[in-house]
Amino acid sequence: MDQENAIKSISVLDGRYARHTAGIEEIFSEYGLIKYRVYVELQWFKFLLDELHPAEVDQEARGRIDAVYEDFDVQSALAVKTIEKQTNHDVKAVEYYIKQRLIDAGLDHIREWVHFACTSDDINNTAYALMVKSGRRMFLDELGEVLSRIEDLGKKYKAVPMMARTHGQPATPTTVGKEFINFAWRLRHEINAIEELSIQAKMNGASGNYNAHHFVFPEIDWISASTRFIEEYLGLCPVLYTTQINPNNYLSAILHAMVRCAAVIIDLDRDMWGYISLGYFRQKLKEDEVGSSTMPHKVNPIDFENSEGNAGLAVSIMEHMAVKLMISRYQRDLSDSTVLRNLGAVFGYMLISLKSTLKGLERIEADERIIAGDLAANPELLAEPVQTAMRAGGESEPYEKLKTLTRGKRITREELVSFIEGLDSLTESARANLKNLEVSGYTGLAEDLVEHYFSSL
Repeated sequence: MDQENAIKSISVLDGRYARHTAGIEEIFSEYGLIKYRVYVELQWFKFLLDELHPAEVDQEARGRIDAVYEDFDVQSALAVKTIEKQTNHDVKAVEYYIKQRLIDAGLDHIREWVHFACTSDDINNTAYALMVKSGRRMFLDELGEVLSRIEDLGKKYKAVPMMARTHGQPATPTTVGKEFINFAWRLRHEINAIEELSIQAKMNGASGNYNAHHFVFPEIDWISASTRFIEEYLGLCPVLYTTQINPNNYLSAILHAMVRCAAVIIDLDRDMWGYISLGYFRQKLKEDEVGSSTMPHKVNPIDFENSEGNAGLAVSIMEHMAVKLMISRYQRDLSDSTVLRNLGAVFGYMLISLKSTLKGLERIEADERIIAGDLAANPELLAEPVQTAMRAGGESEPYEKLKTLTRGKRITREELVSFIEGLDSLTESARANLKNLEVSGYTGLAEDLVEHYFSSL
């Protein structure tokens, strides 16, 4: 889209953020939907010829059939839309377009096999399934880039101690790298779940019972035939038990999995926003950038904010779709059609979000001085190992004694050491270990967990 048209776009998907959604229009636009419909119609057409009239079409004729799809472009889609103005039916317009192309190719004698025994949703549900298959690949590729960056940060900072925060308050230390790996594991888990989900399609007629197919050709096992068509000609998984429309269980499952991915991304965005505000991470400067129209010192975490907003938009659409697309009155109503047309918005907003998160992650670097300073300023974090050692040594009410010493206030290291020295229940060895323990050294198995994550891949 040129700049003049982009700046007049209503949707940010085609306007402000078009650079982030490049390529998605080939899949989810009106053009993309029409092209996928043409593909499905032609695949079904070839399947019927293979099954019923294999001698009817030679290789040269097959090349002319394939050319209808291979030569399909924007002008072809506009020709379909012109036909639709007359038919007031989008799928019928595709059928008439293909038939005319076959007539032009000298294949008039077989044109009536186009759309044979089909209802509109036989074409639509398969087209959308193929669109989702392509869109899922784009989404997973971009999510994989984010995951890779998170893993790199996990490796880089695996040994950098950091004060944790639970309820926003100082808590038992962790490492910077371990906190990144927490997010990496969650995203990898959801990526695996999405990749394992089947993409389903149906090709079984007006009420899902192969009525027309069976009436004309009762000798054919249409259940097996349609299964073979969906698997071999479209590369999808068949769903056999339907009304006129695909029940969309598969799509609901994919959308719900994507909602979980978006939730992880939002969680990451908010944590990064918080860590940047604490000074734990610096953002790399770009000379010509402006952080505020009035405060020249500011470097705002806008990439994480942008990601959070767009992921939230995607979640709101996906949550509606995941429920709505599984519901249809009786054997068919049309309320799903207008909803399905917004699938591109789902993938578009998610791509914007992921690209923004990735941009934000590529600009950060840990400020280890500030992180270390926070650890040193909170020696009361060692109340946990002290009271645990007291329990092991048989001290009575160890938790309560540490609570009196530390709850709601900061103590000095000298105060903590003095407390430890007064514990008769501890062995000299245990007392020495506690007195020598630094907050920065109390990170448990955080580094080992990072290593374990990578060794398990």
